[in-house]
Amino acid sequence: MTKALEATQVDTVRAWVDGWTVSRGTPPPVTEPWGLRVDVGLPGHVARHIVPVPTPAIIRRLTSAITEPGTWLKLCAPAELIAPWLPPGWAIDPPEYLMTATLTREEAAAPPGYNLAVTTRSGVTVARLLTDAGEIAARGQLATAGRAAVVDHVETAEAHRRRGLGGIVIKTLAATAVSRGATTGVLVATPEGRKLYESLGWRLRSPMTAAVLT
Repeated sequence: MTKALEATQVDTVRAWVDGWTVSRGTPPPVTEPWGLRVDVGLPGHVARHIVPVPTPAIIRRLTSAITEPGTWLKLCAPAELIAPWLPPGWAIDPPEYLMTATLTREEAAAPPGYNLAVTTRSGVTVARLLTDAGEIAARGQLATAGRAAVVDHVETAEAHRRRGLGGIVIKTLAATAVSRGATTGVLVATPEGRKLYESLGWRLRSPMTAAVLT
């Protein structure tokens, strides 16, 4: 990876983490020599160390210093690269993908049988698609970090999948972000989510590996 690409990846990861901490209500990230640290403080998720450009030396340094179970590493690299660098006691989660998009203000209406509800509190906007009975069919949330908007917690209930509801949630959040002056969207997707985001014009920036000390 060139220095220019490294710098871009570092900036993208920083924007994602800044927005993620607002979205999740955690303390702000702490800058470390290898990247960022977030002290989450939850059972099973004590802290996370985010490394935009992982190397064997960085992983050795982190894993030798971390002793508390429930501490996570979020690494911009595929699992097959990371796995040989991890000592025993670390478990790797399913793959994730760092993605970005140029945001546009495209209004999206709820389809028949659903109602769209958008609320904002403490800097976090939540978009929900509700059934006529008031059940949550799909939802997602967004927090801005400068000119970037971080999309988080996007979910569609199993009984309501493959109806385009996730796309409506994403478009609604993007329109909200643009109205706040954001120009770029950032998120970390699951393999299933990646397909949805790519269909909406999001681009893969880096595979990501999540590992936790058990």
